[in-house]
Order: sequence, then structure tokens, then C-alpha cells
Amino acid sequence: MAGKVCGAGTMLGAQARRFNQTDQAPNMTALSEAPQPAIKKQLSHPKYRPDIDGLRAIAVLSVVAFHAFPSLIQGGFIGVDVFFVISGFLISSIIFGSIDRNSFSFTDFYIRRVNRIFPALLVMLTATWAFGWFSLLTDEYTQLGKHMAGGAAFVSNFVLLGESGYFDNSAETKLLLHLWSLGIEEQFYLIWPLLVWVAWKGKINALISIALVGAISFTLNVMSVQADPVATFYSPQTRFWELLVGSLLAYMSLRKPEWRDASTPAIRNTLSMTGLFLLVAGFALTSKSNLFPGWWALLPTIGAALIIAAGPFAWLNRSVLSSRLMVWVGLISFPLYLWHWPLLTFQRILSSEPPSALARGLAVAAAILLAWITYHFVEKFIRRRASPRKVAVILTLAMAGIAAGGFATFKLNGIPSRFPAEIKEIADFKYEFLKDARNPECWISITAPYDGFAPKCLEADVKNGNERVLIWGDSHAARLYPGLASVVDKRVRLLQTTRSSCPPILDFAGPVCTNSNNYVLSRLKDSSPSTVILFGAWGRYGVDWSTGSDAQQKLIHTIDAISEAGVKNIVVLGPSPEWKLPLPNLVFNAWKSDFVHRIPRKMSAGLNPETKTIDDQFRELIPKTKASLIAVYDALCDSEGCITYTGETPSNLTTWDYGHLTTEGAKIVAKKIVDSDLIH
Repeated sequence: MAGKVCGAGTMLGAQARRFNQTDQAPNMTALSEAPQPAIKKQLSHPKYRPDIDGLRAIAVLSVVAFHAFPSLIQGGFIGVDVFFVISGFLISSIIFGSIDRNSFSFTDFYIRRVNRIFPALLVMLTATWAFGWFSLLTDEYTQLGKHMAGGAAFVSNFVLLGESGYFDNSAETKLLLHLWSLGIEEQFYLIWPLLVWVAWKGKINALISIALVGAISFTLNVMSVQADPVATFYSPQTRFWELLVGSLLAYMSLRKPEWRDASTPAIRNTLSMTGLFLLVAGFALTSKSNLFPGWWALLPTIGAALIIAAGPFAWLNRSVLSSRLMVWVGLISFPLYLWHWPLLTFQRILSSEPPSALARGLAVAAAILLAWITYHFVEKFIRRRASPRKVAVILTLAMAGIAAGGFATFKLNGIPSRFPAEIKEIADFKYEFLKDARNPECWISITAPYDGFAPKCLEADVKNGNERVLIWGDSHAARLYPGLASVVDKRVRLLQTTRSSCPPILDFAGPVCTNSNNYVLSRLKDSSPSTVILFGAWGRYGVDWSTGSDAQQKLIHTIDAISEAGVKNIVVLGPSPEWKLPLPNLVFNAWKSDFVHRIPRKMSAGLNPETKTIDDQFRELIPKTKASLIAVYDALCDSEGCITYTGETPSNLTTWDYGHLTTEGAKIVAKKIVDSDLIH
């Protein structure tokens, strides 16, 4: 999911305190029939099933394992879909039963939802905000504030959808990314009870409502997932069908008891084992590269539904899912889900190196401990309160306060006054990377037309000088332009054809890049550059640059094609040094860990070693071609490390992210180019 797949749903329903409950679920009648007089003025709840808590355990453990050890279970993120089915089943069972008993109350329904969801969520949000106060840079804290407000208002999915883009922070650094699924569920809880109530008042059978809404949602999901997978992943209208699978199961279980009662042990065991098979297949076959949800989401949703439909007496449900350990994990599954992602994300943000397997395992252990503490001392404490309405009011006010605090943090730009003066420029580092790189005229997006460059990007203007230099490449090449423009002779005319995510290599990186690069090549005779500079994030396209590799051959072919077009001087810039975290984070972390709080001018910790390997491969390859090589590494790095900032002030960082050059950083590389006498 574009580097961005995460989540699991909220875990609702009965808890361990109802193990000894003996009340049976009421006998259901069709919604089209007249309601019976109320027996009790309270919501009707299905009998507690420990096997459903066991199914929750499978779901949450798969999600946690996927986030902590993604290579262990590549499809673990589908645990969210299992939670959707569970929630749809339990919530619909409550709604159907309560309406048939004439005891449904919107007020009581939402009071129970508040008292179930808000306590653990409030604790996690407060702790994350407090820890972030001391450890996050202003842009990170600003983002956290926005996500806090979105999470408290249960619209995280819409907030995240609005952030998706080329320069969006990676999913691994969004501390509250996992709340997107909670937003989906809460939006379902707002809409579905009302639809059921309207259907009941209109004497419409519930099965019709489930089938109609579910069919529309599933159709939108399948139709949209290829054109816009991000929107399909985060949108409620393309996800509600998964909860409605649980609603359909609730309808069949409560309204058609003859279907349930007629099942034999063999049928029950077949259902549960088939469901388990579908879940295992989903975990093994689904990956982030799949168009998800789409058709793939049928594996976890149908699998979970079959396991629930098998009932508590199927062997798998009775012997495995209802075991003490599985039930215990299921009982803490909601707080475990809430805690695990912030802990893993803080690890990534605060460490200059990717966390080790041991460190991630310790984070998971800490999440389990915090989940148990939250369940035992917060959730159970709230449930024992004698006045759930008063508790709900207090929790709602507290959640509104959290939302207001998050929004204030967002509007105050991460509260930069938190930091001492000497590090404030780094902690509050913001960079307008588009303003001086001729975007969107000569630096265009991956979705722009193949010939979408403005005329000035390729047209030669003889009056401005005899020498014309073309910068050709991706976004890294675009960021070279302002540095080169500031140091070259005024008689040099700079041309620029840069497209995000498209390196300057023919027949490379998909049809959009191929068509765009072929267009640039076809225009070389018209623009007649004396020099073409090829530059890109060579190491970020998942290719092998070793001797004789396909990538090397395509680069050589590109150089030959440029030469055949009449260009006499071809310059290839080697890879720029890349960092494993954004450079401001690394400098800030180094300052914090230094006893005397020095801001390092050069650093080696946090450098991506793969980029240096590619630099060595380019040093061997390019001299054998018709191009000249300029090693960007030599301009920015030496034996002591790579330059972090230029001039006298740390605010002149060489990059604002993992490796795109700031103008100050680009000037260093540009001077290296000019000093090489390859251009003037």
C-alpha cells in the first residue's frame, strides 16, 4: 500500500467479567414485524463467547508481528479485516436484539461505546503527546498534534488520506497511523445503527439493508482499488462491507436459529477449519504490493466469518481459541493494538540506525505490559463505575480536551519554544523545497504528461549565452538546479527536465518515465545543449548496479543515445549521500546524546552504506563510457563523515530529508561541478 499499510480495528463486545453469564440471546423476529413490549430498558447483548476473544488474539498478534517483524508474516496487516468482521458481528447482534426487544436506545448505545473505547485511547494519546514533547522535532510534533485531533475525532482515515503524496512522511514515522481503522469503525457505529433503526421504522427487513449497503460498498472497493488504492484503503465507503459481513452473520445467527441449530459437529468443524485455512492463506499470500483491499480482502473477512459461524463448540474454537492464553491476549487486544505502534515508531524516530530485532521484540514486550496495565487498571476500573452516563460525559469532555490540545499543537507549529536556543533552529527546521527549483514548470510530477515541461525548460535562448547546460533527472536533479544556477557563469543557459521518481535512464521505471525520457531525448537536437548532466537517486529504484547488470546496460545505452544526438559533453553525477532518517532528526539526536550538547558539522552515524557502494560502482563504470563522472560523495563527505550544515549557522543543513539537497547543499555540489572544468 505505497509503503503505507497499517492497522487493526477496535475490539468491542463482552469481556471476561461475563464468563458466567447465563442469559441467552433473545429470540429474534424480522424487523418488519411489530416490536414486542420492552422487557428491559437496556441494550441486549449476545452471550459471551471466549472463542471470539481468541480470534481477536490471532488478529492483533498478526498485526503486531507484521509491524515489528514484517518479513515474518507479510500479510499480517489483514488482521484489521478480521477485527472489522468481529465488530460488525457483535455490534449488529446488540442492535438487532435490542430493537426486537424494544429496548434500543441511541443514548445507551453510544454511552457503552464511549466507555469501552475512550479510556484506553485517552491514556495512549496523552502518553504519546507527553513523550513527544521531549523527543520530537517541531514538524513531527505538529504532525502528531494534527493526528491527535483526528484520532480524538475519529477521522484519522480522512486525515491520512489527505496527507498522501510524494513527499509525505513515511508511514513508519506517523505515531498515530494505526488509528485509521478506529476511525472506520466509529464511522460505521454512527451510520449503521441509524440505518437499522430507519429500516425497522420503515418495516424493511434487515437482510435487505445489509445486502444493499454491503453490495454497494464491495462494488466501490473493487472498482476503485486499482485507480486509487490509497483512497480505497482509507475510505469508509469502500470498507463498510467488511463490517457488514459480520452484520450478515449476526442476522443469520440471531434471526435464523434453525440454521444455527441444524449444524452438526462435522459441519461446525468444517466451517472453522476452512475459516482458519483462509486466514492462513491470507497471511501467506497477501502483501503490501497487492491491490488491497479489493478481492484480496475476501480471504480474511470470509475466513473470520466462517470461524465465528462455526460457534463456540467447534473443536478449533473450543480447544484453541478458547484457551486461557488466547482469551487473555484477546482481552488486552484493544490496548495492545493502541500501544504497539507508537512504541515501534518512537524507536524508529529516535534511533540513527534501524532498530534491531531484539529492540523491536522489547518494544512488543513493553506494549504487552502496557496493554495489561491499561486493561486491568483503566478499562476494568471504568466498567465497575456505578454511573456509566456520568463516566461517559467525563470521558467525552476529556476526549474533547485531547482533540483541542492536539489541534493547538498543530496550529502552534509544534511549539518550538520547547527547545533551548542553541538547537532551536534544528528542532524547528522547515524547508520550502519547491520554491527555487522551478516547480511545476521544469520539475514536474510523476503524473504530469510526458511532454509536460514548460517551453523555457528546453528552449535555447542564444541571447543569454552560447553554452547551454541541461539538468536531466528526478527530484534529486531538480534540487541541484538552484545550487548550480547560483554558481555558474551568467553566460551559461541552464535547461532543466526533471520529473519526480523518474531517473534519466531510457526504458526504465515504467511507461510514464519511459515516455518522458524518450521525449527529452527527442528534443536534444532542438535545444542543442553543449552539456547534459545526468543525476538521480540511483539507489532508490530497487535495482542492481553491479558490473554487467541490466541497470548498468541501460545507463550506458542512455549515454550513447545522448552522444548520438550530438551532445559533446555528458556528465554523470554519482549518488548523493543518503541518511537512514531525515538529517534534522539525526543532528537533533546527536545533540541530545552529546554530553556537552555540540551540533556536529559532520556525521557518519546514520548514513546509508548502500549509497556508498553504488558510488564505488559508478566510479568503476562511468570512466568506461562516453560520459565523465563527478563524485558527489567527494564534495560532501570525507573520512570524518558527511557535511551536515554549511556556513556558520546550523540552519544551513545540506538536506531536509534523507538526501534531497537544500540550496546550500546544492551549492557545494555545484562548485564541485564548476571546479571540474566540465562546464563554465
